[in-house]
Amino acid sequence: MNRILFLSCVVFFCSLVSSAVSAAEVRGTQPNVVIIFADDLGYADVGCFGAEGYQTPHIDKMAKEGRRFTSFYVSQAVCSASRASLLTGCYNTRIGILGALSHRSRHGINKNEMTIAELVKQAGYATAIYGKWHLGHYQKFLPLQHGFDDYFGLPYSNDMWPYHPAYINASPEIKKKRGFPDLPLISGNKAAIPAVTPEDQTHLTTWYTEHAVDFINRNKQKPFLLYLAHSMPHVPLFVSSKFKGDTKRGLFGDVIEEIDWSVGQVLEAIKKNGLDDNTLVIFTSDNGPWLSYGNHAGSAGPFREGKGTTWEGGVREPCVMRWPDKIPAGTVCDELAATIDIFPTVAAITAAALPKHTIDGKDIRPLMFGEKNAKTPHDAYYYYYGRELQAIRSGDWKLHFPHSYRSLTGEPGRDGKPAGYTQQKVKSLELYNLKTDCGETTNVIADHPEIVARLKKLAEHARHDLGDSLTKQKGNGTREPGHI
Repeated sequence: MNRILFLSCVVFFCSLVSSAVSAAEVRGTQPNVVIIFADDLGYADVGCFGAEGYQTPHIDKMAKEGRRFTSFYVSQAVCSASRASLLTGCYNTRIGILGALSHRSRHGINKNEMTIAELVKQAGYATAIYGKWHLGHYQKFLPLQHGFDDYFGLPYSNDMWPYHPAYINASPEIKKKRGFPDLPLISGNKAAIPAVTPEDQTHLTTWYTEHAVDFINRNKQKPFLLYLAHSMPHVPLFVSSKFKGDTKRGLFGDVIEEIDWSVGQVLEAIKKNGLDDNTLVIFTSDNGPWLSYGNHAGSAGPFREGKGTTWEGGVREPCVMRWPDKIPAGTVCDELAATIDIFPTVAAITAAALPKHTIDGKDIRPLMFGEKNAKTPHDAYYYYYGRELQAIRSGDWKLHFPHSYRSLTGEPGRDGKPAGYTQQKVKSLELYNLKTDCGETTNVIADHPEIVARLKKLAEHARHDLGDSLTKQKGNGTREPGHI
């Protein structure tokens, strides 16, 4: 071979190797992020948090290889509000997303709010959501308009359809007046299935999972953010034939085992593609169990009440985080952390710029990575329902303000039919030490006036910033949702 040609080939080969090494080095500094978000999954609904009657080996393995968070919170114990906070790092009251949006809602997430997908797009990430969106069903509110490259799923809850248990036996007139239209399954911006059937619902967990695995396979050469938002175990419960009838717990247990299978499929895809050491995986839920559904609902374990309340059973969720060689394996963190913290933490690990507007979450890398003596970054955490500031936590102390809440005081429902809630009241200030009384059973307000005074003062800061309809205060720091 001509010497000059030989040297040229060597230089060309070395440049290719150098480019490959540089690309690998750059790729290695940009971790993937996978967020798996269940719906209405209670604190004690997975094995490593105390579930009984079924198995969750993949989530339990995640915990053995990662870290369990036992004081992990959502912003509100209801669907849309909770998801808005996860995706923006803000208390949902700040950005005007309350309750559970439906087909009648004419508002959704504002285009000026930065979602976690838009956050990482700044750093060159591929992004996708598969599953339940619930931040507005008009096209301007859907995921592709808010930073996600791909979307396949339901625009809102899977019970918002003509088969809703409240209207399934109603007259045509009542259904027309109060019932739900056909439920679409959306791909991108268009309905892939205009009218979801019960048979379709049995495939939802599988379909979401298949899309998630395919996304990982297609994007293994570049950084990605995957948001897998399961529709289950929100009622109505549906499960594929792969898991139907598998558990002692019945249909609810079958559904959770299929979600666990989904987690396993995602983890396997990450490992097969050589991404294990460079991927943060987070598993948690949007709110506590919908207790009125009885055997079709989950469990809040030691905590009081469930979905739709600011008691711990409504807002404290199971959370597992896994990132080999970054998050210490087999560990537990009991410091307060929350879904609002995921946004700024992801910003920190991806070197993405935070928005200029106010967010409420904090960087929790010291808690994730098990740094010695790491403490929660929150001086206080605020429990809103709607626009009501119903409680506040600081350290081990939680103060409830007078408010009404729903409670299941009678027999729960069965087999997909709910029982009715009754309205209960917190009639005066109530103080609980969550370290010694996580079930909020013993009001110790008379014994700690100095704690009460401090928490009341912190609450005034929240009212000034975020507002409080209980005290008729309008916050100075709130922003409008998007409107049609």
